[in-house]
Amino acid sequence: MSTGERIIKANGVELCVEVFGDPADPAVLLIHGAGHSLPAWDEEFAGRLAAGGRRVIRYDSRDAGRSTAYPAGSPAYGLRDLVADAAALLDVLAITAAHVVGMSQGAAVAQLLALDHADRVASLTLASSTPGGPGHHHPDLPEMSQEIQELFATGPAEPDWSDRTEVIDYLVEAERPFAAHSRPFDRDGMRAAAERVVDRTADIAAQLTNPYMLDAGEPWRGRLGQVGAPTLVFHGTEDPFFPPAHGHALATEIPNARFIPLEGTGHEVFPRHQWDTVIPTILTHTTGPESQG
Repeated sequence: MSTGERIIKANGVELCVEVFGDPADPAVLLIHGAGHSLPAWDEEFAGRLAAGGRRVIRYDSRDAGRSTAYPAGSPAYGLRDLVADAAALLDVLAITAAHVVGMSQGAAVAQLLALDHADRVASLTLASSTPGGPGHHHPDLPEMSQEIQELFATGPAEPDWSDRTEVIDYLVEAERPFAAHSRPFDRDGMRAAAERVVDRTADIAAQLTNPYMLDAGEPWRGRLGQVGAPTLVFHGTEDPFFPPAHGHALATEIPNARFIPLEGTGHEVFPRHQWDTVIPTILTHTTGPESQG
């Protein structure tokens, strides 16, 4: 069902890409969040979308997985370069327009893609997001939880990046504060996922450092009324990073957007217990006119 991972050149960088499904089916482009990489979109999740008649693309952004990486602490690009990368990736894959699904920082990239490359976006699905960029201040919206504020203020010590076990432990514990507290934390599942991430990543220090340093550029919240793509907004009811009011505001400011709360979900890629809700909803949302090259 998958073509396997391959490296392509787009917008002057190398991006690792994996495609599922029939090339003739409507394309769904998955854009992961900061600190994540291609496997954040579970292979089974992508496979179920593909089984629903979609051509699903997951890829490593810059500084993630097997894509072009920069020295940790020195990313030579900004958020809008990631937007240009996504558009260029569609060019290389000969996709005129895709249904774009973005999570957190990936949702910020998706918003800008819909604004600045509107003809490339057949529909939008935004998850764990805020109106505008993650680095932009919204005084009318609630701040992150006290726990997350303290985490950013003090932060765990960086691991020895050359020590596989230490890095895996660090990755697992880094996810814990962002997960829903009403459900048991899946430490074993998170550890298995972290092992896959570490073993396929060219520079794990860069992946866990550089995406958080990006310049988001000029705020674009005031432009969201110009988004013409049909839009879904998923948001965890227990998101401690972007409390649910951020998702509500995003859905309010994008014309005709539909807001879907995800119970028992924090600031995390769609957890498995929500797949039976999320996958059919995305499949329904991505049914309709789309254009491919």
